[in-house]
Amino acid sequence: MPDKNGYPGAAGFVPGDGATLAELAQAVQGCRGCDLYERATQAVFGRGSSDAAVVLIGEQPGDAEDKAGEPFVGPAGTLLDRALAEAGISPKVTYTTNAVKHFRWKPDPRGGKRRIHERPETGQMRACWPWLAAELARLNPRVVVTLGATAGQALFGASFRITTVRGTRIPWSAPGPSESATREVTVVPTIHPSAVLRADDRDAAYAGLVSDLHAAASALKND
Repeated sequence: MPDKNGYPGAAGFVPGDGATLAELAQAVQGCRGCDLYERATQAVFGRGSSDAAVVLIGEQPGDAEDKAGEPFVGPAGTLLDRALAEAGISPKVTYTTNAVKHFRWKPDPRGGKRRIHERPETGQMRACWPWLAAELARLNPRVVVTLGATAGQALFGASFRITTVRGTRIPWSAPGPSESATREVTVVPTIHPSAVLRADDRDAAYAGLVSDLHAAASALKND
């Protein structure tokens, strides 16, 4: 069903169950499921091991990711890599992606070329869900880490509140290898690494992120 602006959502642009992750990554560039493609440089798909034990889901590409075409390559990505290392989670077992595949931004009101991040709207998140579902269906993670409120809401709906559940283990029925199949995984919510960069007390915010990732590492060992 088209949204209020007439956009159809991503479902019609997502290849069928037989498509590989590489084929999905190619197809996402043609997605016109919502209006975000109009101003983004490109769609940004996930990256990492196809047999990843841990999938990390962020909000959307940032400015650096939009230009590079890969997730988490900016300052937030550098910080996330450091936090994962401290928590004992190897990059070899991870796959990183975003709930929304195009960068939503507005011009800097002070002028210049800087693009200011804007949080995706609920309708844009809903429109893009088929891409995230397709990724998860082709992966077989044991643990999913949601980074920030938007990623949590993509999985659990608008009522999700990160402040009440961060660092806990939540069972969730992830999309399975066929349209009607699901499989149980453990979700550990935490803050987005960009929230650490914005925090007044970065050391405390970073320590909290690492603590939550330790919970994910523990869930991985005990699963």
